[in-house]
Amino acid sequence: MKLLVAGGAGFIGSHFIRHCLRNFPHWQVVNFDKLTYAANLENLADVQGNPRYSFVKGDICDADQVEQALSGCQAVVNFAAETHVDRSILGADSFLRTDVFGVFVLLEACTKLGVERFLQVSTDEVYGPIEEGCFSETSPLNPRNPYSASKAAGDLLALSYWHTHSFPVLITRGCNTYGANQYPEKLVPLFLTNALEDKPLPLYGDGLQVREWIYVTDHAEAIALVLEKGKPGEIYNIGTGERVTNLEITRRLLEELRKSEDLIAHVADRPGHDRRYAMESEKIRSLGWAPKRSFDEGLKFTIEWYIENRQFWEKIKSGEFRVWYESQYRERLEAAERKRGGRGGA
Repeated sequence: MKLLVAGGAGFIGSHFIRHCLRNFPHWQVVNFDKLTYAANLENLADVQGNPRYSFVKGDICDADQVEQALSGCQAVVNFAAETHVDRSILGADSFLRTDVFGVFVLLEACTKLGVERFLQVSTDEVYGPIEEGCFSETSPLNPRNPYSASKAAGDLLALSYWHTHSFPVLITRGCNTYGANQYPEKLVPLFLTNALEDKPLPLYGDGLQVREWIYVTDHAEAIALVLEKGKPGEIYNIGTGERVTNLEITRRLLEELRKSEDLIAHVADRPGHDRRYAMESEKIRSLGWAPKRSFDEGLKFTIEWYIENRQFWEKIKSGEFRVWYESQYRERLEAAERKRGGRGGA
């Protein structure tokens, strides 16, 4: 099978490509990526010489580029997306373009060219927050920020092609993912690298927001399984049941790194911050999947990777990231410091 992976140079996409090349010897993989700020071909340096792997630079919003890249492909997995909530609050236009219009362009091209399977990679955030219990695949969508709203729109558009055109669409909705090679704007790599540099860890509000966590290779394996064995027209939640607060993660990181909790800086919460996410994942488990790494194991492995690969994140944090970080956190950190009365730490 020849597979096009849109957004394959990003965090989860690169791990997915590596998993496919390692475990499906008859698959060919085309990595189609625009190479925006969070994408990095160095994430796939170890497969560059693989004859079953190729890279095509392109934009999923460009129909001509998409059709050319799709030549001979039987399946598509779409990771291409703007994904960071904070950035979507600052400006939603690129999220709507990529996460909605880009999905439309892919669906149109795939339908036209007779692609046999289309997997839309989505997120648990489309369900919105839940005070207790868990969401199932049939739960109503209730996105509460521009990012999750754009992903929900992409999901619904994909499902409409199944219902209207019988086009074989599958959707996965994963929980918070962490691990090696993650761009350091997300909580785990941001706080981990800040702690390594003895910089403040800007924790939103009281830090008691609850999230469900999965290690990236487990997430990649689940997506591959749905692509291979999932039923068209179906949605598959990908979760672990391991739910912890942002504050607990922050403390675990500092404990593992032997850093003081004085580095924690409680900053002003972001607008509309969802309090708790939780999903049922029995459907994906019925296909034979189960996570291989516990959260504690995955977190320790992630910490080790970032310690051993400082060049990866130091290079990132010295470029575009620094401008974004300053605009996002500088005033919040200064306000938190004033509130503390200028006493140490943050």
